[in-house]
Amino acid sequence: MTSKAALFALLAMWGVGSTLCLPAFAEEAATESASESKTSKPGLVDRVWTKTDGDLPGVMRIFLSDGTLVQDSCWETHRLSSWELTSDTALKWNEDGMDIAADIVSLTDGELVLSLKLGSDAVEEKYVSATVPFVCPDIPKS
Repeated sequence: MTSKAALFALLAMWGVGSTLCLPAFAEEAATESASESKTSKPGLVDRVWTKTDGDLPGVMRIFLSDGTLVQDSCWETHRLSSWELTSDTALKWNEDGMDIAADIVSLTDGELVLSLKLGSDAVEEKYVSATVPFVCPDIPKS
């Protein structure tokens, strides 16, 4: 388990430790600020969010400011996807070639509620800011 935790920590740090260099041309500045606005939402980005509802514990989402979404859980391997804001209250990411759209129902310092649009259905998911340290529970043996 320690190697999985170390890998997760490294993935989370990629987005946290990055800094932007000053662009050499005005055109580059406009391009960078446009892409930054697609992945910049105070309180949402560069945080580990853990799901509070559902059957399986340890489901996590990390919206990195570089446009990478890290998804992980105690039961599956991690996934890296691209994500972006589509408005002030909506975002989308790509899973297996399919775009997943979600509305940000609420966002506070400690809580995130998303309404995922899955076909004709809307599924609400609730997350809290992860507590440190966190260790996945043992898998029950049958």
